Amino acid sequence: MARSSAPAILCAGIAVQDLLFRVQTFPPPGGKTMTHDFMQVPGGCAVNAAIAIARLGGRARYSGPLGGDADNASNQVIAAMQSEGIDISGVVRVAGAAIPVSGIMIDATGERIIVTYRDRSIEAAQAPDPDTLLSGVSLLLADNRFPDYVRPICEAARRHGIPVVLDADRPTTENDPLFGIPTHVVFSSECLRATTGDQDLGAALMRMAPRTGAFLAVSDGPNPVRYIEDGELRTIPAFKVEAIDTLAAGDVFHAGFALALAEGLGEAEALRFGAAAAALKCTKFGGSIGAPGRVEVDALLRDA
Repeated sequence: MARSSAPAILCAGIAVQDLLFRVQTFPPPGGKTMTHDFMQVPGGCAVNAAIAIARLGGRARYSGPLGGDADNASNQVIAAMQSEGIDISGVVRVAGAAIPVSGIMIDATGERIIVTYRDRSIEAAQAPDPDTLLSGVSLLLADNRFPDYVRPICEAARRHGIPVVLDADRPTTENDPLFGIPTHVVFSSECLRATTGDQDLGAALMRMAPRTGAFLAVSDGPNPVRYIEDGELRTIPAFKVEAIDTLAAGDVFHAGFALALAEGLGEAEALRFGAAAAALKCTKFGGSIGAPGRVEVDALLRDA
């Protein structure tokens, strides 16, 4: 597919600057450890997804609140998105504010520990014109980290008949009104368990079904993806890989799913495409910059 004819996907939500520290093992409480690798990369659900979509061949746009013009971390994240070919015209700069920053340790198994600082003043930002943001967009992918920011965009997308995929990453309540807007809701396992209080992901997903008319699914790291089809709980196996870094894998999964939907695949096929993209991301250190290209994903799907 030529890039000019590829679907345009708007990724709306949080942007973060990630400071990555690669360690052999996590230090014990009160302890110290040396890092043998350090990187400073763009992060946050929506930014990670936009990078992945661009690398997978889609036309990615990003909209979300960032710090003011004097915030160097925000400027670095914007520059990184531009280098990936992402349209950043939907960025809202909040004067005097700073972009969230995460310090992340990643051990030899690919697992991570994350500490995040967030300037609360950034949460009050609003997209000035959701209808204009959505001009020419084939699909909206929004995360729920800034629900007040993304909700008007989601509502506008539905008014225009644009599919909306919600990345349910932040724990919330079962009756969260945001769940009633999208055409598709894909939970992280942590969010679904915390939101429902049910540790059984299949049962938790079925419990959420009456709350929304959306297609529902939940990712679970190296475990099968669960989804509901025709009222029945179904699964798609995860791809087996040697994990180096799981950071941003869930965001890459959402990106692959959204792009595949926008390209016309059905939900089950789109979930499998997302799972393949996420698996390949886990084989590369670097959070968002470990997102794979389209050739790699197509090869994994072909050879699986």
